[in-house]
Amino acid sequence: MWARKWLIGVLMLAVGGLSHYLVSEMTPLYKATASLVIDTDRTPLIEFEQPEHGVGPINEFLQSQTEWLQSRTVAEAVVRDLQLTEHLEFDPRQHPAPLFDFRSLLQPLAALVGGAQRQVTAQAPRDAELMDAVTAQFMKRTEVEVDGKSQMLLVSFKAADRHLAAQAANGIAESYIRRQLTTRIDDSMTATSWMNSRLDVLRDNLQAAEARLQAFLDEQGLVNVEGVATVSATQLTQTGRRLADAQRQRAEAETEYRQVQAMRGQDAEQLSSVPAVMSDRLVSQFRSEVARTRTHLEDLTRRYGDRHPAIQSARSDLDAATESLRGQVEQVVASIERNYQLALANERSIRESFNLNRDQVQTLSAQEFRFQELQRDVDSTQAIHDAFLNRMRQASATADFDANPPRIVDPALAPGNPAEPKARFSLIMSVMAALLAGAGLAVAFDMFDSRVRSAASAERIFDLPVMGTIPLVPKKLRKQMPQIFELGKDGPFCESIRTLRTNLAMSDVDNQRKVIVVTSSVPGEGKSTLATNLAAAMGQLQRVLLIDADLRRSTLARSFGIPVGSEGLGAALKGAPLADCVQSVGEVDLLAEGSSRANALEMLASSGFASLLEEARRDYDRIIIDSPPSLAVSDAAVLGALADAAIYVIRSEHTSVAQVEKGIAQLTRGGASIMGLVLNQIDARQAEDDAYSIPYQLPGRGEQPA
Repeated sequence: MWARKWLIGVLMLAVGGLSHYLVSEMTPLYKATASLVIDTDRTPLIEFEQPEHGVGPINEFLQSQTEWLQSRTVAEAVVRDLQLTEHLEFDPRQHPAPLFDFRSLLQPLAALVGGAQRQVTAQAPRDAELMDAVTAQFMKRTEVEVDGKSQMLLVSFKAADRHLAAQAANGIAESYIRRQLTTRIDDSMTATSWMNSRLDVLRDNLQAAEARLQAFLDEQGLVNVEGVATVSATQLTQTGRRLADAQRQRAEAETEYRQVQAMRGQDAEQLSSVPAVMSDRLVSQFRSEVARTRTHLEDLTRRYGDRHPAIQSARSDLDAATESLRGQVEQVVASIERNYQLALANERSIRESFNLNRDQVQTLSAQEFRFQELQRDVDSTQAIHDAFLNRMRQASATADFDANPPRIVDPALAPGNPAEPKARFSLIMSVMAALLAGAGLAVAFDMFDSRVRSAASAERIFDLPVMGTIPLVPKKLRKQMPQIFELGKDGPFCESIRTLRTNLAMSDVDNQRKVIVVTSSVPGEGKSTLATNLAAAMGQLQRVLLIDADLRRSTLARSFGIPVGSEGLGAALKGAPLADCVQSVGEVDLLAEGSSRANALEMLASSGFASLLEEARRDYDRIIIDSPPSLAVSDAAVLGALADAAIYVIRSEHTSVAQVEKGIAQLTRGGASIMGLVLNQIDARQAEDDAYSIPYQLPGRGEQPA
């Protein structure tokens, strides 16, 4: 974002200026607000219930009223009352016509096709369309909101005319109140009409229920089913008690009868031993008399003979007593049989009466149930009829009564200041939006930027140490770039070259690398400038040979002012002594390209160039070769294979990652050993930071010196 701060700043200024211009061109709108209180507690002032529409939770109720205030019905009523279809601000016919009105172009064609009749019929839809357009615009300018947690609604309207804004806000509130009252009256009248029709049905139902009840009473011949059922139930209870007594008596008589029947055929004395017969007083007396006379006879028999008169008299007494006992026993037995028959007949008679009473009670119970059912039908129908009659009378009497009607608390007044547009707010928001957009663009550019931009990213991407970072040289020193270090014209640049020299020396602690190739991906990355200044820096400490191996695009001879036609690399490869072909440039020996540039690759790949390097190794401590770009030609791969190491130069924020990866891969496939990277032409402050804090890997040690 900081790198693209000017782009973000320009975008903010442009958007801010455009926003200010657009706001200044907008028509100011005034906002008038009327406050309306709506009582959600619809408790009536009188005791009977009012026919309400059903009020839910307070929030839902107020939300419903808010939507009602913003409805098309209310808007159309206010538009008609204020005649906004003829108002300059709302009438689209009074607005400036568009530059290209395609509808007007099609009107002649419509007239030819439809004729005059179609033109006449098209006038009405245009009026309706005008009303729809004005109403839609009116609804867009209407705002209704709940005032906090109260039951107050704030009705606002925006218009260019501040007096019209107040009139519209008040008109909305008044139209809503009128609609509320009208709706309530209409609902009451509708309810009353429905109750009238329903009352007629209920009256017919009541008459039919009463007729069914009376027909049932006439059919059954009943007057008071409840009294008759009570008497019948009492009689049934009494008959049940009598039946129980008769059954008990019949059981007792049957027991005695069964005892007597069991002794049938026995003499009187044996019958008299039956408990039922023995219980008779006379039978007991006769049994005692028979026993006494028999005892007396037995006493006389022991004393006298059978013919003795006393015995004859005693036998006569015994016979008389026995006959009396027999007679009395027969009477008792006959009495027991009669009692049993009477008890049996009595039980049968009472049972028949009980069954008759029971059937009568069951019949009366069914009649009573049916009677009660019909009576309940009459009573419920009567109650519903009376309730509807009372409600109808109450609704008719209170059709236009509302205990808590909506009312205006504060009518809208003409505002003094416009509510829109908010110039300061719009300007701030537009500038903030531009800032965010610019920041987003900067981040997006950075995310999709594939160029190498920092030493840290280069080390992370290519997995190679950065040997140094070279700052961008000021424009006034561009012509002296090959000799900047030697002349000491730019402090940061010279310091970065010294840092690179130190890093190279530290990397050679275990294994000195004499021949170093300096190359890059494409032309223009500053590899030749780096090679000359690095050679000058190392020439202060060692004997250095700088070889210009970029035979196709040589620049070193021209940079150091070596005359054209001087002997150089070409002559050395043809057998000339190396000492005769080099040129002293400061403290460095320079082997320029010479006069021949033909067959550059063949010259560098020849055995003569390899022999030349071997000879130079004996005479010099360091040999720095300025190589062509690795992606341009194959010379860099050949030189990298002959050299001990290679330094790969990358132009900061210019060379893409793909180019560097491709160039490094090409050198590696050719057998080159890449010592590290040099990030060139970066910001001076970044160069200073990187020069003192860039970590790199020492070959063979695995350490990272500070």
